Amino acid sequence: MVVFSSYPDDPRPRRAVEALLQEGMQIDLICEADENQKRREAAGQLNVTRIPIRHIRGGVISYAYQYSTFIFISAVMLAMRTLRHRYDLIYVHNMPDILVFSALVPKLFGAKVILDQHDPMPELMTTIFGKNRQSISVRLLRLLEKFSIGFADLVITVNVACKRIFSSRSCDASKVGVVMNSPSEEVFPYRAAESYGARETTKPFVIMYHGSLVERNGLGLAITAMKLLQATVPEAELRVYGRRSAFLDQEMARARTLGLEGKVRYMGSRKLEDLAGEIESCDIGVVPNLRNEFTEINTPTRIFEYLALGKPVIAPSTLGVCDYFAAESLVFFEAGEPDDLAKQLEFAASHPLELIEIARRGQRIYKKHTWSGERVTLVRLVRDLIAGKSSVETELATPKLN
Repeated sequence: MVVFSSYPDDPRPRRAVEALLQEGMQIDLICEADENQKRREAAGQLNVTRIPIRHIRGGVISYAYQYSTFIFISAVMLAMRTLRHRYDLIYVHNMPDILVFSALVPKLFGAKVILDQHDPMPELMTTIFGKNRQSISVRLLRLLEKFSIGFADLVITVNVACKRIFSSRSCDASKVGVVMNSPSEEVFPYRAAESYGARETTKPFVIMYHGSLVERNGLGLAITAMKLLQATVPEAELRVYGRRSAFLDQEMARARTLGLEGKVRYMGSRKLEDLAGEIESCDIGVVPNLRNEFTEINTPTRIFEYLALGKPVIAPSTLGVCDYFAAESLVFFEAGEPDDLAKQLEFAASHPLELIEIARRGQRIYKKHTWSGERVTLVRLVRDLIAGKSSVETELATPKLN
């Protein structure tokens, strides 16, 4: 397995590793080195090698340097190891898509290759760097996506919206399987929404944001909505969790100028295992995504993390969310609109009983997409690929469950 992120911090590769280890596979994992982690580590059937290249957010040139260096080193390592023993499978996670070509030598010696497309890179390029979809760089990424998917024997992606994209421009739908980013039940154990009881309206109304602190995820939108909310719900408090970033510092400074000191609180970063307790102490989770090409197709894992622990969620009414969640299973707002986000937060604060019912309906959908179910899908896809069979569902219909 090859992934240009930190293990075990990146949850999707971590879940895949654990699922395949439990099926008896031996795994050599190549990933990036993070602070205070061993360069080499072995635990049972898992051997981890960390390449000392840090994944640092920056401009196009910075990303190109990091990606190309990591791809080259990974390819050399896999080639050398293939000469010592044969791999049955090379499992590569994007980004970037072309990381899959690090599997060239193992594939020549008979290994099957999976490309796990966490994110479509052309849509990310238009979102992060403000590129036009017809720009040379975006068209190049679409071409590289097509070559990368063509090289792989199987593509796995995170939701039906992404499957529609990849099958429309890069391959047939029969080549793309869907394994959703559902949280592990061991980390986020199920708790019924009604177990909390209705919030007393005289107590603070705690709103929680957790995740990457970058502009597209909408922290700035949430802060603007908090300012609007103060007039009607002065007891509202927004707690922010995630790795510190320049964008966070900018938005926290803006919150202070808006008079929200003490109302918008940065709580620091948390390990995945520690987030469950933080979620249980909030009243509602917020996913305040802006509307753009990437967030339109994204189905945030955070929604499932909140629902697993019985908390209602306010989320954007985008395609990637509405593909799965029907009306009244979440509190929906119009993506990118702080006025509507504030309005829906006001509704949530003033309707505690309705909020429990919304969370219960959301949990019914969550139960259809738990990791234990998604894990079965992943194992079946891997097993059948190695056996030379296809088990991908070709249906692209909306899987929404009421």
